[in-house]
Amino acid sequence: MDALIIYTDWFFLGYFLILNSAYAMLILLSFREVFVEKLRFSRSILLEASSDRYTPPISIIAPAYNEEATILTSVQALLSLNYPEFEVIVVNDASKDSTLNLLIESFNLYHVEPIYKAKLHTAQVNAIYRSTTFKNLTIVDKLNGGKADALNCGLNIAKYPLFCGIDADTLILPNALLELARPFIQDPSRTVVSGGTIRIANDCKINQGQVEEINLPKNIWANFQTVEYLRAFLFGRIGWNVIGGTLIISGAFGLFKRETVMSVGGYASDSVGEDMELIVRIHRHLRDKRQPYSIRFVWESVCYTEVPESGLILSRQRDRWQRGLIDSLWRHKRMFLNPKYGVIGMISFPFFVFFELLGPFIELLGLLMISVSYLAGYLDVGFMLLFISVSMLFGSMISVGTLVLEELTFGLYPGWKSLAKLIGYALLENIGYRQLTLTWRLRGIWGAIKGDNAWGEMVRKGFGKPS
Repeated sequence: MDALIIYTDWFFLGYFLILNSAYAMLILLSFREVFVEKLRFSRSILLEASSDRYTPPISIIAPAYNEEATILTSVQALLSLNYPEFEVIVVNDASKDSTLNLLIESFNLYHVEPIYKAKLHTAQVNAIYRSTTFKNLTIVDKLNGGKADALNCGLNIAKYPLFCGIDADTLILPNALLELARPFIQDPSRTVVSGGTIRIANDCKINQGQVEEINLPKNIWANFQTVEYLRAFLFGRIGWNVIGGTLIISGAFGLFKRETVMSVGGYASDSVGEDMELIVRIHRHLRDKRQPYSIRFVWESVCYTEVPESGLILSRQRDRWQRGLIDSLWRHKRMFLNPKYGVIGMISFPFFVFFELLGPFIELLGLLMISVSYLAGYLDVGFMLLFISVSMLFGSMISVGTLVLEELTFGLYPGWKSLAKLIGYALLENIGYRQLTLTWRLRGIWGAIKGDNAWGEMVRKGFGKPS
């Protein structure tokens, strides 16, 4: 019995060591990629592309459900993008608040006949509106069907070969769409998806849809999420991008080849993780067809979004994310450790199974088991200190490394006080906050087992004041 306990404790130590070593490898790959990209890419190329008549036109699709706090600011930002040719399609998914009325009043909308070819089945469309002020703005009002259903509706109506799926509370920086389109300009035959970086808008100064001043949030929950987002995008996704293992493109900001998405059946309306599920399905479909393709993460392309400022709303979000992860991995389980799917099947998929899907259960059980073993006298002080170093301090140092990477790439947060504050949150994250998020994710695992497919109500504070 004693030997079993000791071996179990060593297993948990090894788990944390492998997890954080993998994170360390990803951040090293990210540093290398950032420096190479900075040397290789010139901003003059971006400016030339903005006036290039060969730049592909884009349909921007923004599902909206009860977004009255942010919708006008978001649409203003979309209409102000620096891109040669694009259309904006806002799909109102039967909002219960004044989202639709605000759009009608603010953008001088008029009713048009809903004439389009519905290749993807969606909930009924009630009306389609166009703007007398902005000729490239279309508003769709439909019966409620969920985010994926709203995106599919927008896909039916979209007229351009590329579409950008975003959240209605997303603020895209003026040049971000041009950055996101760069892989499609450089490698049009292979590129099927590109995704950008998500930053946090809470307490930033926003005017008429433009981010005028970058500030750290004042809310504690939002600050912890700032560290999480920086880590997820600045080393997680850059690192996976380097080895061709991108498994997630955020639903808040992704650019797709419309033909590819239509060919795989659009977004899965019965999934709460429709963004990840679509990416995994595209990987599977194109590898089954043995068709060369590329899915790219473009870290220079940035948008801003509002994050939850209460534990209740944040818990619902993380619960849903975990259920979405499980749903995506289960639907495509045949890809797990299948060499047919290359890096995705042999590296990315197993990583997400062992460290993202099972992570909440193993990490919490590990913390409990090792704590009990130490108190019961099975472990000495040396082992306990080693475990704390591997599971907490190592992880905190990786987060601090992410903040260094942030300074090298964007350097958006002003002054040393902001950096010191972020470092403080990075060090504190592993003492309470991470364990709390693990319990929320564990609840998501239980919800997935029960078949819970609820979205969970999100509450927006709203950012900036629209004109």
